[in-house]
Amino acid sequence: MIVLIREKNQKAFSYLYDNYSKALFSIIYHIVNDQEEAEDVLQTVFVKIWNNFASYDEAKGRLYTWMLNIARNMAIDSTRSKHEKVKNKIQEVSDTVYHRNSMFAENSSHENIGLQNIIAGLKEDHQQIIDLAYFQGYTQEEISQKLNIPLGTVKTKVRQAIMTLRELTKKELLQ
Repeated sequence: MIVLIREKNQKAFSYLYDNYSKALFSIIYHIVNDQEEAEDVLQTVFVKIWNNFASYDEAKGRLYTWMLNIARNMAIDSTRSKHEKVKNKIQEVSDTVYHRNSMFAENSSHENIGLQNIIAGLKEDHQQIIDLAYFQGYTQEEISQKLNIPLGTVKTKVRQAIMTLRELTKKELLQ
């Protein structure tokens, strides 16, 4: 079989895939913990096995061990790559937030005076929710957890507060 695979025999490679893919998938899935990603890595593993079969040395170990090492290494690389992408996205968002916050800090002191007066016209619980959602950047789910109130209640209070803010803003503009 090894000779046939080295000669790029499709039937031999299909046999290899049929007999080893489940075992390799299991190892990959155990590392990446995501079925779709594990399937992608498995496909990449077999492409690498096909393209690099000439590097397999029977004297150094069994075929299964060689394939297992390729699968394990590629699964680890995939996991590291995924974490790096997430880390980079978080860093980009952090930089953007910092940049925007610094821009607003320069311009906001005189612009927020009127806004703070309008928000002061809200009920205290609505003020708190608006502050958490729009000035501190909490999600509605995080507000629900922080204030220990149901998510539906948070959504309702946000909607009511925004409607009240619209009315107060209209009054402020008319004066």
